[in-house]
Amino acid sequence: MNADARPPVRAADRRDTTGPVCALGLDLGTSSAKAVVIDTRGTVLSQASAGYPVTSAMAGYAESEPAHWWAAVTACAREAVHAAGARPAAIGLSGQMHGLVLASRDGEPLRPALLWADSRATGSLRAYQLLGARALARLANPLAPGMTGPLLKWIADHEPRTYRAAHWALQPKDWIRARLTGEFHAEPSDASASLLYDVIGDRWDLEVVSALGLETSLLAPLLPSAGAPAGCLTAGAATALGLPAGIPVAAGAADTAAAALGSGIADGDIQLTVGTGAQVIRPLTAPVSRADAGVNLYRSATPDGWYHMGATVSAGLTLNWVREIMNATWAELYASADAPGQAHDPVFVPHLSGERTPYCDPALRGSWTALSLASDRASLLRGALEGTAFAIRDALDALLGDHHPPHLRLAGGGTLAAGWRQMLADVLEFPLHAVDVPAASGRGAALLGANAAGLVSFSDIQGPLAPPARLVAEPDPARAAFHGERHARFRHIVSALKITRADAERAARPSAGAEGAA
Repeated sequence: MNADARPPVRAADRRDTTGPVCALGLDLGTSSAKAVVIDTRGTVLSQASAGYPVTSAMAGYAESEPAHWWAAVTACAREAVHAAGARPAAIGLSGQMHGLVLASRDGEPLRPALLWADSRATGSLRAYQLLGARALARLANPLAPGMTGPLLKWIADHEPRTYRAAHWALQPKDWIRARLTGEFHAEPSDASASLLYDVIGDRWDLEVVSALGLETSLLAPLLPSAGAPAGCLTAGAATALGLPAGIPVAAGAADTAAAALGSGIADGDIQLTVGTGAQVIRPLTAPVSRADAGVNLYRSATPDGWYHMGATVSAGLTLNWVREIMNATWAELYASADAPGQAHDPVFVPHLSGERTPYCDPALRGSWTALSLASDRASLLRGALEGTAFAIRDALDALLGDHHPPHLRLAGGGTLAAGWRQMLADVLEFPLHAVDVPAASGRGAALLGANAAGLVSFSDIQGPLAPPARLVAEPDPARAAFHGERHARFRHIVSALKITRADAERAARPSAGAEGAA
């Protein structure tokens, strides 16, 4: 479908709007929802957020209650719309990737949602490893337990009653869209990150789904990320959001794809986004798998694009853990980056929940190494930021290959502190050009909504509506050399942790003789 080939919205279609014509973007993050209102020039008129808990009943578990998502979405949408002084003519969506909502026929959740940071399905990856080379080539991605497919396989094997009761297996933002419209759909940018999708063929991989012993009927029909509306706001949802019924709702996109759209990334760019996790992405015009390097390949939110992504789970999620156990504020944590590091400072490995690019190891764990009596609170906080930057560097190195851009684009709300930006520039050894869109995913979602309603064309989104980027940090040669030496130590420690874990696992296994005696 040509995303620009649709009739314009008539004045009568806007009869319920007040103030400037605008669109509402709803971004369902891991720990909070954001609402962003933009006008038809792409200017952010207002934004609001509302949080919700992520629970972990056991080590490796990460869950959220979809009801909490809905309460947060409705609260921040009302706040943002009120602050904008305008009633939106369209709604777009973005959301955290990979997760799983098991729902009844009418969309009621049957259990808490499983999230991308959940590693309980590690054992379920064995079923994927038996699929064969051709099937894995179609999936075109490294295997990770927090993706929708392994999580669904785990439910089928460990919670069969819930699995049999399910009518839909939805990704998080697709469940929100169903609450808004009463219609059930998926779209390629999220579906391609599920390990249930033929990324090369751009469709659900029903052969893989069946080979895993899963029901193909659980997967919602696909709509384009960009194009016609996926439905309209129902009367019940309209009441919850304080909006009129009938507003068109776009299919939306995965948060990383929406952020790329909202921040105006172009071919040839590399963009770093830091939030709960961190991602480095590179747009592509054709699908080329680099799964062997731990690099993901997903559909973009554009009509015919893809992107490579290096992903680390060890960003805001880990930094928040450090902040809490050290009883530090976010301001204190980021301020620790302003002081120069010392060679004897502890080295922090942030992989508390396993790691994706480049290790693809859900069992990897973290550490503080080289603690001494000279180690103080500031050095531990600074080390946490440095270790997080090292994890991002590892993902970036895997992504780059032979492509070396002149600078990196910087997006996301987790990179606003000047000292933290400078540390990233020094560790990554790239100038950083920030995009002044702190709510890039929400802005991208709103642009998709405006496009679906005919308020803006896709050529406008990728052209005059794309925000500029400005230089915010350049690497300092001396500090880059200092961090380079410590990064080499970091990599050695990660390797040692992997060896130590493997030795412990071997020691824990019963010997053949013991098994025979039993």
